[in-house]
Amino acid sequence: MANIKSAKKRISVIERKTARNKRVKNHVKEAIKAFEVALEAKDFSLAEEKLVFSEKKLMQAAAKGVFHKKMAARKVSRLQQKFNKAKA
Repeated sequence: MANIKSAKKRISVIERKTARNKRVKNHVKEAIKAFEVALEAKDFSLAEEKLVFSEKKLMQAAAKGVFHKKMAARKVSRLQQKFNKAKA
């Protein structure tokens, strides 16, 4: 347990950041899951909307530092490949 005032403050800051990161990661996972469900249902118009939304959420998370930029780009690329493969 921290005794120093600044260390106590850091603990509370870390807790807030952790909660925010979990919330953002959860939003990203939900968006990707919705895309995959639409893709499995062969609803390509809905899947395309969900793909755009997933890309937006991933890039927002990368911009905020929750994910690395290149990791987010790689996930978007793989989702796009999955969509194109299913559509063809």
